[in-house]
Amino acid sequence: MLLIAKFIQNELDAEREKVALLHQQGSQQAELLREQGAQQFELLRQQQAAAGGSMHSRRPETLKIDISKYRGVEEDSLLRWFVELDDAIRARRIDDGDMQVAFAQSNLAGRAKTWALGLKLHDPYAFGSLEVFKSRLRQTFELPRAEFRARTELLKLKQGKRDVHAYAQHIRHLTSCISSNPVDEHTLVSVFMQGLADGPVKTHLFRLELDSLEQAISIAEQEDFSLRQARAMLDIISSTETI
Repeated sequence: MLLIAKFIQNELDAEREKVALLHQQGSQQAELLREQGAQQFELLRQQQAAAGGSMHSRRPETLKIDISKYRGVEEDSLLRWFVELDDAIRARRIDDGDMQVAFAQSNLAGRAKTWALGLKLHDPYAFGSLEVFKSRLRQTFELPRAEFRARTELLKLKQGKRDVHAYAQHIRHLTSCISSNPVDEHTLVSVFMQGLADGPVKTHLFRLELDSLEQAISIAEQEDFSLRQARAMLDIISSTETI
């Protein structure tokens, strides 16, 4: 009986070892499959990223910026329109010269559009590049008298009934219209300060040494804002005391 029991025990131990070995082999195979799956997933991800990157390089993102129409009238600033035009061309990524000219022409209106179409009818290659287009447009519509009028108005400008911000914006507009021979910063500061309405803002500016128009405008607007806040607080206090 002891021999039979020992034999059975040995057989059970042998079967347990086989089961343990099979379990170990199964675990190793499962781990190998997981590693292979992870490698395949990473390879697929890299391939997709490379494909997406190449597609992105072939088709760069663009931003469609709309610009105002240039009509060729005195109210329109050609210099500012050129700035808008250049920004829109860069945002839209228009690199071809002919396409740049075509885009610029599509944003003309009124007299300016009629002028451009007339030139193209007589000479289809009248605008060989965007720079040529700008040069011919400038020669035709940017009259020296326009700058002279802007300079004259600037030197005589007064704040009047406008608030400080509106007055500053008008000075900026006139300054942008003078491009061929710009007014120097010290003159602009003097014009701005002299044109301010008499009051605390003007008095405060005359106590300072200012180097640029933008510095003078910034300080004037801050001082004006502080005065408005102080007046508002006084009104609130007065109304409270009345109640």
